[in-house]
Amino acid sequence: MNHRPPIQGEGSVSLMNPEPTKNAPAKPKKSRAGRNLPASIAVGVGLGALVLALLLAPPVCFLVFIMVVAVMAEFEMARAVSRIRVKLCLPPLVVGSIGMLVCAYLLGPEGVWAALLATLIACAIWRLSSGPSKFATRDLLVTGFVAIYLPFLASFVVIMLHNPHHPAPIIVWIVVTICNDIGGYAAGVLKGKHPLAPAVSPAKSWEGFAGSVVMCTLAAAVAVWATGTQVWAIAVLGILTPMVATCGDLGESLIKRDLQLKDMGNLLPGHGGVMDRLDSLLITVPLFFLVSLWIF
Repeated sequence: MNHRPPIQGEGSVSLMNPEPTKNAPAKPKKSRAGRNLPASIAVGVGLGALVLALLLAPPVCFLVFIMVVAVMAEFEMARAVSRIRVKLCLPPLVVGSIGMLVCAYLLGPEGVWAALLATLIACAIWRLSSGPSKFATRDLLVTGFVAIYLPFLASFVVIMLHNPHHPAPIIVWIVVTICNDIGGYAAGVLKGKHPLAPAVSPAKSWEGFAGSVVMCTLAAAVAVWATGTQVWAIAVLGILTPMVATCGDLGESLIKRDLQLKDMGNLLPGHGGVMDRLDSLLITVPLFFLVSLWIF
């Protein structure tokens, strides 16, 4: 019988030479950004449009939005810390968070402190009622941290809803903080060579921090020009915002490193989870609340 030898076409492998031919498909190069940039931009624009629409609506609409985001973030945190066998006291935490935000809207700062104390007491009773456990103290400490980190800090945003110049203070807070992230991201990807905190977040660099300072200063200057507020706010927001926001980013990076997570979730393509988007926003809101008392 005649056996015709196989025809070697493009992309085939020779029996004598197992190496692929020149026309074999090349592996895609990994982006220096480390993220799906188109998806990240699309999600960011969509979230920005949603937030702006809610800010232009009656204030109670934005209050409900903050409640939903806070509860989503708490469930995200509960899933994350369960990796190290920490169990959040979710039922009283969720109820207390909603109560804290409602008190912030109706009663102001005094109501927030009272609601925070009531939430911590309710969480303690809930956990202790489950019976003795060697992990009870750890569960309560983590639950208390989440109560302060999420609804308590978010309460400052709710209080700003009553600012006479609403929604300007909240828009300035969001824009300047997002510019901090954009400036740090772009400068870090393009020029980042000197690690800022390699033990916590190897991707962060001093060049990225410098980019954050530049972008925050520019955004603060535009905000001062647009709102006609005091010029000294440019220096305060341009310098303090990157410092505070970077501390928030590094803090969450430390938490994720302990939990052995890259992202806290995958709800937002290109960003990660809800907490990955809130880290710098939450930690900077007290700064903008205090500044808003003076410049607005």
